[in-house]
Amino acid sequence: MTLWQGGAWLLWLVLLLWFFPRELVPKLRTDAGYQHLLFGSVLIIGLLWLVRAGIEPGLELHLLGITTLVLCHGWRITWLIGSLAIGMLVALGKVTLVDAGSVAVLTVMLPAVFSYLIFILSYQYLPRHLFIYIFVAGFASAALTITLKIVLTSLWFYWQGLHSWASIYQNYLQLALLIWFAEALLNGMAITLMSVYRPHWLRTFYDNEYLSPDR
Repeated sequence: MTLWQGGAWLLWLVLLLWFFPRELVPKLRTDAGYQHLLFGSVLIIGLLWLVRAGIEPGLELHLLGITTLVLCHGWRITWLIGSLAIGMLVALGKVTLVDAGSVAVLTVMLPAVFSYLIFILSYQYLPRHLFIYIFVAGFASAALTITLKIVLTSLWFYWQGLHSWASIYQNYLQLALLIWFAEALLNGMAITLMSVYRPHWLRTFYDNEYLSPDR
């Protein structure tokens, strides 16, 4: 384990413990429906991250789904869900144990906070309309979030000297142009369906505001 990998592990654990949502445990004990939602989210996101493709080791592309998790659970619980999903990938041999910390920081923690920030900005400064929620907080946020994740991952591997910038650009960044729309579409569709059929699953959706007839 390198110094940077150890630092990523330490950062992951410290932030996860510091911001652990203490209200989660009582809620899981009393709300069976939320138990199913949370553990179903872990399973779905873990399976989503299993489907990956890449040319260079470590520079694999896969759909992220972080934006949907953030809008459903908030960023702190998203950190926990993503961490459990990474544990699944480590157990299945898809992520090495030494890389788990950096994967957590680059794939879960920073993208989740970024996605939540976009939601907050859209909520504060844009009209509170269903279309804004779906298109900005869902579709556009997902596209920007996976772009951020790809850029951060590229810089991480280049900083550590694991790949040359030419290799990263040709075998990762260029291919990333193919995935941002799929990520945006996946999250946009998920948010659309849930806002219509399961609005109570969306922690950030307020139907009295987004569906108010005078807006």
